[in-house]
Amino acid sequence: MESVVSSLEGTLLKNNDPFSYFMLVAYEASGLIRFTFLLLLWPVIRLLDVCGKGDVGVKLAIFIATAGVPISEIESVARAVLPKFYLDDLDLDAWRVFNSGERRVVVTKMPRVMVEHFVREHLRADDVVGSELRVTGFRLATGLVQVGDFGASIADRIAAMFEDKQPSLGLGRCHYDSSFLSLCKEQISAPYLNQNQKHITDQEILPEPVIFHDGRLVQRPTPSVALSILLWIPFGIIIAIVRLITGNVVPPWLARNVTSIFVWRLVVRGIPPSPPSQGSSTGVLFVCTHRSLMDPVVLSTVLQRKIPAVTYSLSRLSEFLSPIPTVRLTRNRQVDAERIKKELSEGDLVICPEGTTCREPILLRFSALFAELTDRIVPVAMNCRVGFFHATTARGWKGLDPIFFFMNPNPIYEVTFMNQLPVEATCSSGKSPQDVANYVQRILAASLGFECTNFTRKDKYRILAGSDGTVGTGT
Repeated sequence: MESVVSSLEGTLLKNNDPFSYFMLVAYEASGLIRFTFLLLLWPVIRLLDVCGKGDVGVKLAIFIATAGVPISEIESVARAVLPKFYLDDLDLDAWRVFNSGERRVVVTKMPRVMVEHFVREHLRADDVVGSELRVTGFRLATGLVQVGDFGASIADRIAAMFEDKQPSLGLGRCHYDSSFLSLCKEQISAPYLNQNQKHITDQEILPEPVIFHDGRLVQRPTPSVALSILLWIPFGIIIAIVRLITGNVVPPWLARNVTSIFVWRLVVRGIPPSPPSQGSSTGVLFVCTHRSLMDPVVLSTVLQRKIPAVTYSLSRLSEFLSPIPTVRLTRNRQVDAERIKKELSEGDLVICPEGTTCREPILLRFSALFAELTDRIVPVAMNCRVGFFHATTARGWKGLDPIFFFMNPNPIYEVTFMNQLPVEATCSSGKSPQDVANYVQRILAASLGFECTNFTRKDKYRILAGSDGTVGTGT
């Protein structure tokens, strides 16, 4: 098939209402105040849609979500936050038909900047037709949009794009997308799989997955979800403060017994090793998966003693607030090796060799440094489950990660202790440090049901934040 033109909302995406995506932009690019104001205007936007003025409602939502916001922030949210929510809402049957075209064009109600990265990188689209956000000389969005050059309509822009040819196939809803469907030789609507089997060449082909994603919100903020979040936040802040104070005040031997009182759960599997004996020459190195900044603290809570944690790039504020000792590494291999050896000579130590947190069901590549320094290695699979807020961020302020974790109604932390590595699985038996690191990564991934990858910390921050992930010492 030569060409396919498809509507995004209601066709490639199951939901035809883009309101929740404007809510995401409002929250992630601006903050809670704009998020709340946009939600308050939802009844007006909905009423305009019911009255046949849906395009006016969309323009109002765009204005509230973007006016005065740096265009770089909107682009960052479109790159790091929105793709995961778009992909969760994707209609695979519609996408398979769309993907069968040699040239693929997406039509959207939203500003092009909000969808272009997703449809090009993940849906393999060649062109995007949508409104354009107007930007001031200071690179701030005005909140106003224009459909195209000199106000050209969607249909005019598609006709100009294809010049004298007609698009082979149009995907959309007949009553809503008639402006461009009438230009196509053939028009089809849902259900795409049953009616258009002839257009599907390979049902096993899938869109490009979202490997990394950012943002604090776990669920797509539909009006009902957004209202639930806003009503919960005052209680969540109070509960988070109580949980944090309790964690810092209660002694480690009692902390584990108190967690259930404050409505957060610790699930422990496996048998943790005993504390180091008085005559022991070296401590145990706990090698953990890294799901949030809370990992070493939770491990200390489970073991009922404060265990120092190695940190790669932690803000001074987070170090100050930490209830356990931290050991800051320099990323100079020789200097870091000496620091870790010194700490191990004094007792147990926690290290997260991924070098950064990862919320996806994958493990990043493990640094092999830990394998060179000791044979007393205990792998620990850490995982956390949250309902409203993610406890990690690449673009935001990492010092708030523990607060966001504890603001969730019923956060769960799962800690699974593996057996200490046998000598034959360590460098003492002649294995290379990288082989040992890869082995530890594999057994931890198998325990969690995750996938091993070769992605690194730099890959994550380059994709999500456009940086290398280094945190300044003053933040």
